[in-house]
Amino acid sequence: MICAVVLAAGRSQRMGTQKLLLPVGGQPLIARIVDQVLASSVAGVVVVTGADRERITAALAGRSVMFAVNHDLQGEMLTSVRCGLAALPPPCTAALIVLGDQPGVTAEVLERLLQAFPAAGRGIVVPTVQGRRGHPLLVALHYRDEILTQYDAVGLRGLLQAHPEDVFEVEVDTPGILADLDTPQDFQRLGGSA
Repeated sequence: MICAVVLAAGRSQRMGTQKLLLPVGGQPLIARIVDQVLASSVAGVVVVTGADRERITAALAGRSVMFAVNHDLQGEMLTSVRCGLAALPPPCTAALIVLGDQPGVTAEVLERLLQAFPAAGRGIVVPTVQGRRGHPLLVALHYRDEILTQYDAVGLRGLLQAHPEDVFEVEVDTPGILADLDTPQDFQRLGGSA
């Protein structure tokens, strides 16, 4: 059973406002992302919140998701990954780790990763565009303890470097797997204004 962990705990310091609440396609960015995840075949969704927890939770009202709270507001993204992995229900055997600020990631891309996972026979599935790796990552939960205790300095990149033989790349034609929203300029390129 594959579950999703959506990372939505960031402080959005470079954006100057909570980027996950910015309007993209007529709805808050985090709602757009979670809707894409829910449109895929994942068995459950955990959204990791932190900064602006109440507002992000409110933006996701009515959606069938669970919430986990990352209390380490100064921590790197890995602290949110760990929080989400720890909150997954026991039947989950793999986690699709989705960034909350990648508006270009679609349910179709997610489904490609989900379908590739059992067929590949590998523990880590990563999308690529023209050979460049992006997000989200799909990780077998036999790596959970390793992620919970290692890679503080490098994040999940360390997991991929430690197990190159267990990484399966899925080429997609969606450049959005390489781009997230960090700055007002990023948002303007998307057609908005922060």
